[in-house]
Amino acid sequence: MNKRKIRLKYKSKRSSITEIERDENSINIANNCLKLPIWKLSNYHIFLPIEDKIEVNTEFLIYILHGKDKTIVVPKVLDKGAEMTHLLLQDNTTLKVSKYGVPEPVSGIEIAPSEIDVVFVPLLAFDELGNRVGYGKGYYDRFLTICREDTVFIGLSFFTPEAIIPFEKTDIPLNFCVTPHKIYTFKNNFIK
Repeated sequence: MNKRKIRLKYKSKRSSITEIERDENSINIANNCLKLPIWKLSNYHIFLPIEDKIEVNTEFLIYILHGKDKTIVVPKVLDKGAEMTHLLLQDNTTLKVSKYGVPEPVSGIEIAPSEIDVVFVPLLAFDELGNRVGYGKGYYDRFLTICREDTVFIGLSFFTPEAIIPFEKTDIPLNFCVTPHKIYTFKNNFIK
């Protein structure tokens, strides 16, 4: 199945999820993240969900990060439209929904990708090798390529993996993917 068909399949699957199911599954995903070997690290990049795309509600994971006194960084698409900047999420951060439907900080302290230890990556689907399918704009693939070599990439998904997803040389694989029922660990995982 090509990426376009996979996107359509998972957009359709998401559309059948109720708000209550989304939040219950998101809580289970956040709780499963507690089992990951990442909690000695400091700087965590997390996406804020697009409401109408029924993405994993990362609010629950943000509560955990706050409770563990971690530094939280969120993305903001630059006006040019091809790249993202990464801003510190603080108690007084003002968020505004972008033209893409993404809650983003209006302003804030920029954090360099080289300072980020963990990235929670949005996705539509993933496979058993850690490959993922996003929305097709490439924002996260471009961002992940400029992170440190030891940065941990974690997908969050409501669904189990596809057997295989077509892989392109610009695609960056995940180290883990967390679902409501299981944590998937991939061969490219180098966390000790």
